[in-house]
Amino acid sequence: MIQRQKSICSVYISNHGADLSSISPLRFLLSLFLHLYLNTSNKKLTNSTNRGLKCYPIVGGLPDFLRNRHHFLDWTTEVLRNSPHNTLVYWQPGNVHVIMTVNPLNVEYMLKTNFDNYPKGDHFMTLLQDLVGQGFFNCDGDLWKLQRRTASSEFSTKSLRNFFMDNVKTELSTRLVPILKRASTTQLVMDLQDVFERFAFDNICKLAFNVDADCLGGDASAGAGFMRAFDAATMHSFGRFLHAFNFLWKLKKKFNMGSELVLKQSIAIVHEFADDIIRSRMKTKVKGNAEDLLSRFIAVEEISPKFLRDIILSFMIAGRDTTSSALTWFFWLLSLNPEVELKILNELEMIRARYGKNTGDTHSFEELRDMHYLHAAISESLRLYPPVPIDMKVCLKDDMLPDGTFAGAGWFVTYNAYAMGRMESIWGRNFHEYLPERWLENGIYRPENSFRFSVFHAGPRICLGKDMAYIQIKSVAALVIERFVIKVQDNDECPQHLQSLTLRMKGGLHVKVKERFVDII
Repeated sequence: MIQRQKSICSVYISNHGADLSSISPLRFLLSLFLHLYLNTSNKKLTNSTNRGLKCYPIVGGLPDFLRNRHHFLDWTTEVLRNSPHNTLVYWQPGNVHVIMTVNPLNVEYMLKTNFDNYPKGDHFMTLLQDLVGQGFFNCDGDLWKLQRRTASSEFSTKSLRNFFMDNVKTELSTRLVPILKRASTTQLVMDLQDVFERFAFDNICKLAFNVDADCLGGDASAGAGFMRAFDAATMHSFGRFLHAFNFLWKLKKKFNMGSELVLKQSIAIVHEFADDIIRSRMKTKVKGNAEDLLSRFIAVEEISPKFLRDIILSFMIAGRDTTSSALTWFFWLLSLNPEVELKILNELEMIRARYGKNTGDTHSFEELRDMHYLHAAISESLRLYPPVPIDMKVCLKDDMLPDGTFAGAGWFVTYNAYAMGRMESIWGRNFHEYLPERWLENGIYRPENSFRFSVFHAGPRICLGKDMAYIQIKSVAALVIERFVIKVQDNDECPQHLQSLTLRMKGGLHVKVKERFVDII
């Protein structure tokens, strides 16, 4: 994406209004310096590795990053599309080198072939340390292996799957469906993303703690306060990644300023909620009567309450926002593709007939497994709108990626799942189309190579909750589609997404709901 050159100052003002008082002095001086430098320097630009990002003397790719970070994913998608081998290399002041790639060969090399040379690294872990400490989401090496081994053995048990299925069915029948029925009766506009986030939060709290947060029950519940704090904590933790220089957020943290103050307050609420539950559970020593993850980790071996909190909060990050994000974008895409919704309805009707079930009943695991077209429609939505759009690694030793790109020791190496779903080189000329049929072979769902479809990560760190995620998403989607017509409001253009750890829809998904069969009891 080669855009007309603008000054950093004008871009910042256009994004934040004309009130210059909102601009920090340090950022204003940096913007002014870059503006003057770019407009007065007679030096030629250094060679760029692509046609979409310019590297300037002294400041490298920093100007383009500052200009485009407010729409980072779409910008990098265009840049990567125009880059040799779909790989981008750039540098920033402070000897910071970054490789970003969507080349499946590179992704497989990083995540599997040479896995040990591409850990998360200290930089990534520092940014999330305050929230999740040393949980599996934020650690490497032996500590990660220990948690992975324990979690892997627990996730493979049928009892945990049944525990999860029972919770999903209860939340669907006793809370989600009644809320949608009330919305149908009143015909008020509701934010479906907010509903899905509260639904997913209740489920992950049940799975992680065996605690009923009851966020779908209303804002007065204690769980809703925890959820709001959790939202703020994840959003401001991600905000650290978008700082041009690390010392900026560290300075704000030291003096309790701005976003770092909000982050500190939010984390305190999250940790207090989790710590209270953990202390109570460890005190009673309940080790076998409950199927939640906390009980299972307590039963495995003696570990500190803080470490337990880190593990459980990592599961919550991995499992809560991802599910609600997937459902939100899926229903938005359905609103644009009514023919897909009709095919899903036909499949659901055939499955009901096959299993002798009534319309409106929750679905069994066997029924969900037979929903091949729905599975394909969800996968196609995940391709275009992956809940975790980008992941970062660090290169430990000098290396050469399969496409010939040199990776130096200490360089950041990232793969961009959002951009990968939009590459003609991977998905063909119709990459921009929402086409569930690309996932089907003779009507049967055909999984894609995980290094091309990296939504659930790949290699040794592939998501353990992948199957549970599909179970939950399919359960919600099937029941809602069968029972309700979802009419998206103001659906003229593609919604923007928030800059967060997960791909949340900016402003929410505003819909009106109508019951498809009003005679269902």
